[in-house]
Amino acid sequence: MKYLYLLLFVGQASLCSCSRAQTPVWKLIWSDEFSKDGLPDASKWNFAGRGKSDWNCFCADDSSVAYVKNGFLYLKGIVSNTPADTAKYHTGCLNTSGKFSFQYGKLEVRAKLSQGQGSWPAIWLLGDTGTWPNKGEIDVMEHLNNDNIFYQTMHSYYIDILKNKNNPKYFTTAPFLVNDFNVFGMEWYEDRVDLFINGQKTFSYPKISGEPTGTQWPYKIPFYILLDQALGGNWPGPINTNDLPQQMVIDWVRVYQLSK
Repeated sequence: MKYLYLLLFVGQASLCSCSRAQTPVWKLIWSDEFSKDGLPDASKWNFAGRGKSDWNCFCADDSSVAYVKNGFLYLKGIVSNTPADTAKYHTGCLNTSGKFSFQYGKLEVRAKLSQGQGSWPAIWLLGDTGTWPNKGEIDVMEHLNNDNIFYQTMHSYYIDILKNKNNPKYFTTAPFLVNDFNVFGMEWYEDRVDLFINGQKTFSYPKISGEPTGTQWPYKIPFYILLDQALGGNWPGPINTNDLPQQMVIDWVRVYQLSK
């Protein structure tokens, strides 16, 4: 009988030990709490600059669309009031390229979204090197117009060029607290990316072992962070100027890695 009790005790101890080992312990390695009013901290953030893509065609590098006030970062989408600029709209677009990137870890962003036709805010990551879509993209949050859901999406050569969109599934949608702050999150491991809303897992994208094209898992290099309040484009559709300004208000951005 004593021997049986000993076996039960050892078994329970082993189970407890395994349970503890499987619980991730995260260490904060980078953050911005937006505690100083004015332009975004230049040691952490770049203005993304204007480009030819839908998301960055109205990006403006100035404080009218990207600024910190009272502990929050404001990224706005507005009607341009700059006569010399041919762009009809201006949008706030920031990234950490060249200043901070990480490989594997946890990202959380506490943000509040506004709603309106043509609004397209996003929290996302791109690989440090290479060209899109080969270098990979992780969309932690994209929101369209007046929707009460948001999108979480993976991009790669495997998904976007070879069109492998169901093996495995490459995106999900989830509800969020409209007109309130939400925590949009990601946990990135060597073998999968898990995505979250307010601490609840919504989606997991796994690495396929032995995938023959070698393009399914570009998520093995450092990635940098992007935040933007885009307007218009093929996906959200036309912009209703009566709904402007639009804005994404960000309370904080935090990045963690597993403690060793």
